[in-house]
Amino acid sequence: MPAKFKDMVLDANDHHALADWWCRATGYVRKDEVEPEEDGWVRPHEWPVPIVDADGVGPLFWVVPVPERKTVKDRIHIDVFGDPEELIALGATLVRKRDDEIEWDILADPEGNEFCVFAPRD
Repeated sequence: MPAKFKDMVLDANDHHALADWWCRATGYVRKDEVEPEEDGWVRPHEWPVPIVDADGVGPLFWVVPVPERKTVKDRIHIDVFGDPEELIALGATLVRKRDDEIEWDILADPEGNEFCVFAPRD
């Protein structure tokens, strides 16, 4: 095995706002909320924001500041189980609704990063 999955990284213009959005959407939390920095050290504002599954099950995500806006379709994306209407109410945009060709909805987060939403497992 030449590689093992480590983390997922999301590029963002406003990395703090996007990290907060993904936390609201998925139930993730900022890593510093569950693992405070030692000796009260505070991570500089311009550094990436790590978000983690509150239950400790899902992968670590880094929300990283970048200067350029998203301009083309993502070559890799996130799949989630959930309710697309609730995600749209949080600020996602519907890109494509599920239909006869696909069994999932395609949404975009507030910065245009596309993700697929599958019906929750029973």
